[in-house]
Amino acid sequence: MRALEQAEDGQVVTIQDPTRSLDQNAALWPLLFHLSKVKPWPVNGAMVNMTPDDWKNLLSAAFRRETGRIAQGLDGGMVLLGVSTRAMGKREFSDFLEFIHASAAQLGVELPRIEPEGK
Repeated sequence: MRALEQAEDGQVVTIQDPTRSLDQNAALWPLLFHLSKVKPWPVNGAMVNMTPDDWKNLLSAAFRRETGRIAQGLDGGMVLLGVSTRAMGKREFSDFLEFIHASAAQLGVELPRIEPEGK
């Protein structure tokens, strides 16, 4: 409330969830790298080991329940548009990490436990 009272004319006061922590960021990529090494996934009709970025796109779209973001490619064909995790706040990103663990368990993949730095 103090920020509202102290705001000058023309200023904007924003209330939002805190941004995700460095520990949360550090926890994401080892999980995605592990999935990329141990879990083949069907891509263009063939079972392949996707990149960590591909896994992030697949999981973030599933987390947000986005299945219909398809664009026409510049040279024809179809392009699936990814979902950014950049704008996720601390709480949503925590839920996303839990979703990754639950999804991996459903796929029969045991993910490594990532300990936060300094513990």
